[in-house]
Amino acid sequence: MSGELVLVTGGSGFLGAHCILELLKAGFRVRTTVRSAKREADVLAMLKAGGAEPGDRLSFAIADLMSDTGWPQAVAGCDYVLHVASPFPPGVPKHEDDLIVPAREGALRVLRAARDANVKRVVLTSSFAAIGYGKMPPGPFTEESWTDPTARVSAYVKSKTLAERAAWDFLAAEGGRLELAVVNPVGIFGPVLGSDHSTSTEFVQRMMNGAMPGLPRLSFGVVDARDVADLHVRAMTNPAAKGERFLAVSGDFMTVREIAQTLKTRLGDAAAHVKTRQLPDWLVRIVGLFNPEAAQLVPELGKVKNATNAKAVRMLGWAPRSREDALAATGESLVRLGLLKK
Repeated sequence: MSGELVLVTGGSGFLGAHCILELLKAGFRVRTTVRSAKREADVLAMLKAGGAEPGDRLSFAIADLMSDTGWPQAVAGCDYVLHVASPFPPGVPKHEDDLIVPAREGALRVLRAARDANVKRVVLTSSFAAIGYGKMPPGPFTEESWTDPTARVSAYVKSKTLAERAAWDFLAAEGGRLELAVVNPVGIFGPVLGSDHSTSTEFVQRMMNGAMPGLPRLSFGVVDARDVADLHVRAMTNPAAKGERFLAVSGDFMTVREIAQTLKTRLGDAAAHVKTRQLPDWLVRIVGLFNPEAAQLVPELGKVKNATNAKAVRMLGWAPRSREDALAATGESLVRLGLLKK
């Protein structure tokens, strides 16, 4: 690891910042892309919140997923690339291409630049969204499963599926000596590092602020951002990870109600506003007629999904924190940073 240089795309994002922290801890030098120089201070503030003062071991490059400009300079001299940056809006885009095009074209732009710069390996952050929608397997979802983008799925789910497919197709057709590994996380929780965090952690924030009067009958996977970052580094450095995808999930999926109950148990008074009342499906469906965000939930109501991390554990020695610890860390960080309503 003797100071090899790793490019992390999207360092101002929640997972991007955790990946930088993990790389610095492991002894790498890091360069990260931001869309404008104004975001550099945000990245440094997040790293400081995570306990790191990188000094000259961190540098910045200006690059945008929707433009070729800056990518050759961003990857120059890098041994590895973690392509973490991807659009994940809290709302619903006006048109699905607003998500699909940046996700797919951004991934291809980064892969092309990495190939041309003789980078050894790219680790792409995909998502459970590219695995777990459409057809249900007889058992838990595994890395063999793929989402059917022609099924009734959200624009985000379709964007992650098409972007990952495009990445594997690119590698097969014109990747040259470049290697690719993919990490497919479920809902990413864990310590928030600043006011700009993720859709998953905002879900906990809304619960703790009492902004969710009731809970839809949904279930999803939970994983800590620190463990997702650790899995990225393992997938980057372990020879066995070449050409493989890895599900990042800690234990079984949880219902939204179980998540609420975990927050109340672990956080006590800080979770006083968390509601545990179940909303009937018919009510969520009615709200979905007027609210595009609620409408996205409707196809998933009552579905009992699960996924396994057995491959990452077996091949890469990955050992994630418990689901409960990941959720508690989210809530504790929101309290610590003063990000909850008084």
